[in-house]
Amino acid sequence: MSVLDEVIAANEAYAREFGDKGELALPPARHFAILTCMDARLDPAKYAGLSEGDAHVIRNAGGRASDDAIRSLVISYKLLGTSEWFVIHHSDCGMEFFTNEVMADLLDKSLETAALGENGFHDVGAGPGSSEGHNIDWLTIADRNLSVVEDVERIRDHPLVPAGIAIYGYVYDVRTGQLIEVPEATAAGAPV
Repeated sequence: MSVLDEVIAANEAYAREFGDKGELALPPARHFAILTCMDARLDPAKYAGLSEGDAHVIRNAGGRASDDAIRSLVISYKLLGTSEWFVIHHSDCGMEFFTNEVMADLLDKSLETAALGENGFHDVGAGPGSSEGHNIDWLTIADRNLSVVEDVERIRDHPLVPAGIAIYGYVYDVRTGQLIEVPEATAAGAPV
């Protein structure tokens, strides 16, 4: 059931048509970065009109402003010249369907993939599990718009983020493809 052969074949076809993309500059041509979710339904290149070389796209579960995401944003600015950042969460995000406690309890029982039912996630694995899940903040989302505001504020307040960077907050609607501004987030991220 591996997709290895499909990925290698797709890459071979891509490489044959690669053309002059090997000449793209290291800094993003449009001088901005997007922090967004890893959800497979999101295609930042399409929803933000990007071509290869245009922008940095940083992805993680929920599109959250984790330490690693902020590290990437700071590198994006300090070494590669981005001057605007977008924090884009989305509707129907899996990070809204569980809490830190639920995730840790699922991992306690087994390391196998859990199932999502009417009453949320439940474990279907045989074990063994691990208690290490209790040591991680899973950065779950209880309120979508509030999480965008919190992430923009966390980035804005970070001591390594310059005051002149513009940080915008949006939610991508997975049903319509629209980006919907979270005005409180964009206000919190306004350059000073």
